[in-house]
Amino acid sequence: MKRTVVAVGALLLGAGAVMADQKLAVEQDNLMRTQGKSMYVVLGKMVKGEIPYDQKAVDEAIAVLESTVPKIATTFANNPGEQVVNATYGSSPKIWQNKADFESKIPPVKEAIAAVKGKITNLDELKVAFKTVNDRCTACHETYRLKLK
Repeated sequence: MKRTVVAVGALLLGAGAVMADQKLAVEQDNLMRTQGKSMYVVLGKMVKGEIPYDQKAVDEAIAVLESTVPKIATTFANNPGEQVVNATYGSSPKIWQNKADFESKIPPVKEAIAAVKGKITNLDELKVAFKTVNDRCTACHETYRLKLK
């Protein structure tokens, strides 16, 4: 009986650890999705001419980026050890193998956002600003993002 209780307890503890890892992976994925929505669903579609230029939407997207990019380091402090189920993109283990380099990619993104905030007033300025910010994002994604599908 004691063995059964110990075995069930160990299984539940292990299941809890797996759930915690998936929860962390989802938290990391949600942060990136929030930023991706601002960059690519809002700003990127405007840049491509898929949706009309909208100053309020531009300002809101930049504000979201400004508030979420500083959260990257703390959100990715720990390796969840697994990817989000059915995700298209995931986090490379290289993040935790080379944490200093990963974290060094964040300040240039923050600086690019600060440099364009409040200075975008038309589509041409948005195109320049988008490239500036996106290039900084891509510098990290090239090394630290995995395409899963």
